[in-house]
Amino acid sequence: MQKRKLPVGIESFEEIRREDFYYIDKTGLIRDLMNNWGKVNLFTRPRRFGKTLNMSMLKCFFEIGADQTLFDGLAISRETELCEKYMGKYPVIFLSLKGVDGLNFEEAYGGLQRILRAEVLRLKFLAESERITEDEKRSFERFLKETETKDDVQESLKMFSFLLYQHYGQKVILLIDEYDVPLDKAFQHGYYEEMVSLIRGLFGQALKTNEFLQFAVLTGCLRVSKESIFTGLNNFDVNSIVDVEHDEHFGFTEEEAAGLLRDYRLSDHLAEMKEWYDGYRFGDANIYCPWDVIKYAKKLLADPQAEPEAFWINTSGNDLVKRFIDKADKTTQNEIERLVAGEAVEKAVRLDLTYNELDTSIANLWSVLFTTGYLTQEGRAVKGVYKLVIPNREVREIFVLQIQEWFKERVAEDKQPMREFCQSFLKGNAEEIEKRLNIILNRMISILDTKASDDKKENFYHGLLLGLLRSEVNWLILSNAESGDGFSDILIEPEDPDAGIVIEVKYASNIAGLEKACGEALAQIREKRYDERLRNDGRTEVLAYGIGFCRKRCKVVVENVSQLC
Repeated sequence: MQKRKLPVGIESFEEIRREDFYYIDKTGLIRDLMNNWGKVNLFTRPRRFGKTLNMSMLKCFFEIGADQTLFDGLAISRETELCEKYMGKYPVIFLSLKGVDGLNFEEAYGGLQRILRAEVLRLKFLAESERITEDEKRSFERFLKETETKDDVQESLKMFSFLLYQHYGQKVILLIDEYDVPLDKAFQHGYYEEMVSLIRGLFGQALKTNEFLQFAVLTGCLRVSKESIFTGLNNFDVNSIVDVEHDEHFGFTEEEAAGLLRDYRLSDHLAEMKEWYDGYRFGDANIYCPWDVIKYAKKLLADPQAEPEAFWINTSGNDLVKRFIDKADKTTQNEIERLVAGEAVEKAVRLDLTYNELDTSIANLWSVLFTTGYLTQEGRAVKGVYKLVIPNREVREIFVLQIQEWFKERVAEDKQPMREFCQSFLKGNAEEIEKRLNIILNRMISILDTKASDDKKENFYHGLLLGLLRSEVNWLILSNAESGDGFSDILIEPEDPDAGIVIEVKYASNIAGLEKACGEALAQIREKRYDERLRNDGRTEVLAYGIGFCRKRCKVVVENVSQLC
């Protein structure tokens, strides 16, 4: 039997079901939502965890004229009493605010207008309804003519609700997906207060004073403080990543991820799938990122030798991690190192913030990294204190990438010290090199995995040293270049045609072993004749460096090998 297509990037429940895409049943959300009914329900989850698809599912279930066959064979179809009572019984307003973006408020406001106009076109039949008076239709018709006022925009959701109620005689279900994106974009681009005022007006009338509302469901990434846009809203039910209720309805459980791989005969890849894309903890559930699982599975079907990739990185901007690392003091840098090494860091977390509070303290950034999926929890919080860890290898790669970028920027800022550092190699001043390198090591955020083998640790320091030396743009620097009887770690051809530098890096398991590591490095240079390539190019003044590293300490020894010429 031909396998179902994998729905990469498809967020329409109707399309997935009609076109026979692979679907992991999340219709239990409908049952739980109705059994634990709230007037206004907010679900906060990281991006790419199925929020939009679930909202589309809710629309397909509740909206008048629902196609019941879309739910055939799914869990909710067995809830016959619930289906008879609620399925296809309500008018639905469905908005996704992910397109409310722009470099300024005017652009973002235009994005909101386009989204509202699209919903108006979907509900265009209201303009012809005989159950609605011409006066009641005027604001709606201004949207159709694209002449709506700002008051029309702020009153739009309540106005849509009223018109639908007049037409159907039934209260409305309001679905707002990615409610916080406009605030996020506004914060990034400097028009936050204007956007807060707009969204507060829009939501206030739709959710607080809307007598035509049956219930509302909102989704987003952050739980924005009630004082920001939900002022005075009672009966507001928030379900976040720490809540047990609904914990398996967003993302894939281990059983679901393993089942998908089994269905496509990819079970041999479960271990790397788990290493890269598992590790999120929502309530009491262990969760995989569904976007990653589907992307990697589809890639494996095309290429059985395909390696895992950081797919989530490419769809979720990493500005938060960059902001966090840029703001880190010495204590936070040490905590970042522990996270990258796989350890947990204990932090008190705030689950509700306003965006303009993010930069007021590093503590708030810890909270946002947790709620947006860059960190997750181990076990349960005790009195608001969480054990935070990096969830998986993919997110670890994000931290490593941003740390590398941060380090490059810091090095670029120190042009004169870096030039003096490089010139010390040319002068054979091992003491000065060692001093400057130890200062650099002490200042940086180490991304070294302490569980790695010694040769991989040497690779880390090798790469670090290369990055520092390349600040001397007029030197030819070769890495792992063939010379003599092997491959030298670093060969340097300075501007001076007589000068040459060869460097061998070693890792010592403890500080006491640094001297021995340097000796072994120099011995390897001599025995393997790593200086031969330089001497063959006519470079007669060759300096050999053995550099030993241990965590954030180093030892440098130099030897003049020109006599071998």
